[in-house]
Amino acid sequence: MSYTVTLYEADVSPEERSLAQQRFRQALEATLGDGALVAPVYAAYLRIVATYGEAPEPDTLTDAEQAIFDQWRAAETAAVSAAFGPNRYMGDAMYEIAIA
Repeated sequence: MSYTVTLYEADVSPEERSLAQQRFRQALEATLGDGALVAPVYAAYLRIVATYGEAPEPDTLTDAEQAIFDQWRAAETAAVSAAFGPNRYMGDAMYEIAIA
């Protein structure tokens, strides 16, 4: 499985957008431990959210589901911070992750 990251609504040049997307990907991969883990962990996270919602009660998830949920949230937080945090000019930029 592979994935793509696309940034939207960012008032930046194509070069700045590309660099931000690269930082986003690098942070996801570093936090999860390997680029090959991004797509399967994200797919599992999406299944968990579809089943239990965006903020599931911890006692409703299995230990494995909780681990995946927590790992993805940590990776996503790191990626958003890496891509948007120091770049105030990106304002309310949004992103999309697509699994290929």
